[in-house]
Amino acid sequence: MNRYSNLPPLPSRISRLDDLAVDLWWSWHAEARTVFRRLDYTLWRATAHNPVRMLALVPAARLDAAAADSEFVRLYDRAMEALDAARAAHNTWWTNRSPLLTGQSIAYFSAEFALHQSLPIYAGGLGVLAGDHCKEAGDLGVPLIGVGFMYPQGYFHQRISAEGWQEETYEQLNWADAPIEPATTVDGRPCITAVPLGDRSVLVAVWRVRVGRVQLYLLDTDLDENAPWDRELSARLYGGDRETRIQQEIVLGIGGVRALKAVGADPAVFHLNEGHAGFVVLQRIRDLIERGSSFDEALAEIRATTVFTTHTPVAAGHDTFPFQLVEKHLAGLWGTLGSNRDKFLALGSHDSGAGPQFNMTALALRSAGGINAVSQLHGSVTRGMWSSIWGATAESERRVGAVTNGVHVPTWISSGLSNLFATYLGADWLDRHDEPALWDNVLAIPDDELWAVRLALKQYLFTFVRERARQRWTEERVGIPRVVAAGTLLDPDALTLGFARRFTGYKRPELVFHDPDRLARILNATGRPVQLIFAGKSHPADDVGKHHLQHVYKRALDPLFGGRVAFIDDYDLHVAHFLVQGCDVWLNTPRKPNEASGTSGMKAAINGVPHLSIGDGWWAEGFTGANGWVIDGGASGDNDEASDAADANALYRLLEEDVVPAFYDRDHSNIPHRWLATVKESIRSVAPRFSARRMVKEYADRMYAPALERRRSEEVRK
Repeated sequence: MNRYSNLPPLPSRISRLDDLAVDLWWSWHAEARTVFRRLDYTLWRATAHNPVRMLALVPAARLDAAAADSEFVRLYDRAMEALDAARAAHNTWWTNRSPLLTGQSIAYFSAEFALHQSLPIYAGGLGVLAGDHCKEAGDLGVPLIGVGFMYPQGYFHQRISAEGWQEETYEQLNWADAPIEPATTVDGRPCITAVPLGDRSVLVAVWRVRVGRVQLYLLDTDLDENAPWDRELSARLYGGDRETRIQQEIVLGIGGVRALKAVGADPAVFHLNEGHAGFVVLQRIRDLIERGSSFDEALAEIRATTVFTTHTPVAAGHDTFPFQLVEKHLAGLWGTLGSNRDKFLALGSHDSGAGPQFNMTALALRSAGGINAVSQLHGSVTRGMWSSIWGATAESERRVGAVTNGVHVPTWISSGLSNLFATYLGADWLDRHDEPALWDNVLAIPDDELWAVRLALKQYLFTFVRERARQRWTEERVGIPRVVAAGTLLDPDALTLGFARRFTGYKRPELVFHDPDRLARILNATGRPVQLIFAGKSHPADDVGKHHLQHVYKRALDPLFGGRVAFIDDYDLHVAHFLVQGCDVWLNTPRKPNEASGTSGMKAAINGVPHLSIGDGWWAEGFTGANGWVIDGGASGDNDEASDAADANALYRLLEEDVVPAFYDRDHSNIPHRWLATVKESIRSVAPRFSARRMVKEYADRMYAPALERRRSEEVRK
């Protein structure tokens, strides 16, 4: 029986196509993707690789023909067999590692999840990290349950005006086209829970997303029973003012815990991915007090079973609220706490220099037993940044470790390289991709074969760029300058640098333009041209970031650079795949130490796109001296202008003396052997060490398993 009423009846021989389509497991398995590509390639491309939408449009005759096609049926059978195996909970890395912990689960709370472009409930790096975490947990069998928001309007679509100003538009999600389904309670009813919010109660519907072994539950306040302003609470990601934000975070934390209980989940450990989910702590304290614990006993149990990951060393990235705002919106939740209300408020109290406020990160830091930053350098910065939390405790004793981020290799690796690795690393390379020794075999890949794959990936990128520009021109009637800015003058043979990330001040997107004339000489050098592709969004409320974006866009129109600068608008997961796979170099220029980790450079590096970056975040521990380049102007102190000038000069020098010469140093067959040595080192050093597999295993070993074992020991004693 079809899971979605809008889908056509499926021939009995391929009756589980809808089951495959609504489980995002297909998105990182080549054989499953091939099923949909073979079914109707034109529709596959027209729907931006969304099989739910595709099945709603595919003609019945095409389905019947596929069911009668023996080759298609063989593909289908293999994909369904693999899906069933991927959903099984036995004989996984986790069950073999922790057989005594079977049956216990971890709730993973995040404000956003980036799983696939067909479910646009993400803004950027935090969501991509959360999505990769869930996928890898499923691959390893780690019993993770995701909790987040179902944003009907998602994050904004970006268009750039003729003046280069970012314009935001929101598009209502067509629920029938998304890989989601209503969650149900233990007794089979649609799951709806109530969240006290101020002097009222808001109803929250719960949706389920399948991600292989992992289930993701998404909260939605867009119900007829709610007041119009409450229906808007979950409408948009990171929308609204501070009052909207605190209400969203109450719904996420309080509503998320209640939703898990309603669907019959009883997580033993709670992982808070950033401070947005801090109110999980309040609901758990209330539940424990209702069961007879004192406040201090409840807090001790919560600390023993809570993991907290902080993602930013930038003060503005941590949510803070005036105490009166917290008291106002938590008014309906104070009852159980009684005289302990002040104790709870004290958990979030923090003075960042403007007087004490309720800080969501401070709440999480004081309530979690396992705390980690997302790179080694970020760990050091975090221990200093939050020194007031620990008072006189020595920095080395402060309870902040580091689990450096990683990327989900099966999601981000190109099919061309995947096939090449299967030949030279072994057909089982994906099963072993976190083993460093495996990647030594990359050095044995013939340069001509690796170069051919890299050229093909670059061609895919430029085809995509030009088709996107054509679409803007024909469908939106944009002017010729915008067509030029979109990259139509780019040279597929030129050394291409990619810069794609959120546009905000500390990431310094304009650093490369510090000396326009020197940059122009680099870009337009006879016989060895260089070009720049930019992409990224600025937060709707970040006017500084928008001005940076506008300035970069205007550079793309400046004849000084000869059409060798482009800006690709509406950056999302789909665009990201082309960029991290198709550029030649990945550029990153944050003001150190403001980049907590960064993951786009990891995605590029595993695809043979070396990193050219400030030594911040993950690159501070990832750079080996042979796998890319570190930009270091040597300036110190608080003089940003001097630092920018020094770093820009260092960047130009690296391009002029190292990067460009290596790329254009070719043999008689036009193969750049010196360049490919760097490409190979990039893949070899980054793929195992900065994979989500290594990351999730580290979380499991250092945080999840110890907390689960404590919970199990307590249950045995009782």
